[in-house]
Amino acid sequence: MQIRDITNYIEQLAPLSYAEDFDNVGLLIGSYSTKVKGVLVTLDTLEKTIDEAIAKKCNLIISFHPIIFSGLKKLNGNNYVERVVLKAIQNNIAIYATHTALDNVQNGVSAKMCEVLGLQNIKTLIPKKGTIKKLTTYVPINNANSLREQLFNVGAGTIGNYDNCSFSMDGKSSFKGNESSNPKIGKKGELTFEEETCISITYDSYLEGKILNTLFNNHPYEEVAYEIITLNNKNQHVGMGMIGEFSSEMNENEFLRFVKKTFKTDCVRHSELLNKSIKKVAVLGGSGSFAINNAIKAKADAYISSDFKYHEFFKAEKNILLADVGHYESEQFTKNILVDYLSKKFSTFAIILSEESTNPIYYI
Repeated sequence: MQIRDITNYIEQLAPLSYAEDFDNVGLLIGSYSTKVKGVLVTLDTLEKTIDEAIAKKCNLIISFHPIIFSGLKKLNGNNYVERVVLKAIQNNIAIYATHTALDNVQNGVSAKMCEVLGLQNIKTLIPKKGTIKKLTTYVPINNANSLREQLFNVGAGTIGNYDNCSFSMDGKSSFKGNESSNPKIGKKGELTFEEETCISITYDSYLEGKILNTLFNNHPYEEVAYEIITLNNKNQHVGMGMIGEFSSEMNENEFLRFVKKTFKTDCVRHSELLNKSIKKVAVLGGSGSFAINNAIKAKADAYISSDFKYHEFFKAEKNILLADVGHYESEQFTKNILVDYLSKKFSTFAIILSEESTNPIYYI
């Protein structure tokens, strides 16, 4: 088994095209063609993580956070990033990172937070734009149904909770092939008119390779006429954060104690108590202060995330209870998502959950 077999499967869960533009995801160190001996799954990749991989005979580390985030100009071992990269290369250990690709998917980081909290009726807090594309193509009427079905089979035509969605319109096309052409209908050098169906169908951007291969392999024409545009529509199943509800409400102190226990943290920093019941809760793993207003607009009673700065607690403005559980604590269950997902596919292969805590923050 090669690294690409593992990473291709991961990217079915967390397509790299869903990652934020500022991020650095994918295979950071190593070659896709390397044969895999074992996989170690971790939240961060530190020197002790490399040591753990060596001890457990794993030559592929699947990390949530990327060890290489911005450009490296030198590899002298002068900081922890350089030392990790050098040690991984010296020991032939590959490193792959998912980060915001896993943040943005429906079954990703925030969904796991909802799961451990027991939230129900969950939906995406900030649906992502630019992940939906639309294909328009023109095909002879007799071939339209077959082509449409083939496109459905590879994932095109899914809109929210519906699939097999498309729009078709019949019309007449014209074309004339030159001397180098080999037309399936009509003759080269002659103007031909053909009754065709115009098919419009949407798809998730990460499926584009499959969509185009299916189009070209199932279209009867030598030259396939098609158009692709990126839609500005929000994708309700892709985006940052989630919001859901408890089955029954609880008071604020009860809620904060429950959050502290659930996220196994020694400290929950929170905004002013409002003497309100908590039922509707928004969550976002990692640094989530940018989504405070989104949580308020969604009418959440509370918002759980991390890395709130002093002045950001003022943004609550008596509208919401903000709970900062810590960066590591908010994302600690991410490793389990990846291990569970990979173990189901590669049941006879070593998928190991890292036992090392990589939390750099301690409390007294």
